[in-house]
Amino acid sequence: MNTKWIIATNNPGKVREFHKILPPLGIDAVSLKEAGIRLEVEETGTTFEENALLKARAACACSGMPAVADDSGLVVDALGGRPGVYSARYAETEKACNLRLLAEMQDVPDEKRQAHYACAIACVLPDGREFTVYGECYGVIAREETGENGFGYDPLFYLPQYGVTFGELAPEIKNEISHRAKALMAFAEKIKTMEL
Repeated sequence: MNTKWIIATNNPGKVREFHKILPPLGIDAVSLKEAGIRLEVEETGTTFEENALLKARAACACSGMPAVADDSGLVVDALGGRPGVYSARYAETEKACNLRLLAEMQDVPDEKRQAHYACAIACVLPDGREFTVYGECYGVIAREETGENGFGYDPLFYLPQYGVTFGELAPEIKNEISHRAKALMAFAEKIKTMEL
């Protein structure tokens, strides 16, 4: 597979993760920025899958390249699934999103702080074929931000089995166990069965 792909995101954190995970799968990909494409897609979907497809379709249409996009977010049980598909828009900045989450979770006891990261990855090919895959990673919401790694809610997403937050976890481990890594592995398995 020597076709160049486009990563349909403007999020530098997601671009970094895609660039680490895609090459071992045999996929040569460039970001929108690297391709010189300015694209803002309004995320009007009500599910991660719908939003990922919106972004991948738009990137494929304007680049002519096979496109891969993800939509991901944090799903908190005690908040009825919020922030969910609105994770990136929960507040004005990443820091403000984390502070809002901490404030909303302030009175939630430790045993009820379960959450999971969800990721849908959409693939759209220039010939009109498309599919989505999905991945999840489970943890709990910490009571304070810890760690400088990752982005978004990572400093608050605590993994009991590792004893650290995503913000403290080494990137190479995160890229094996995260919701995005799991979705990308499912993406790779699906791609292997397709004629490109």
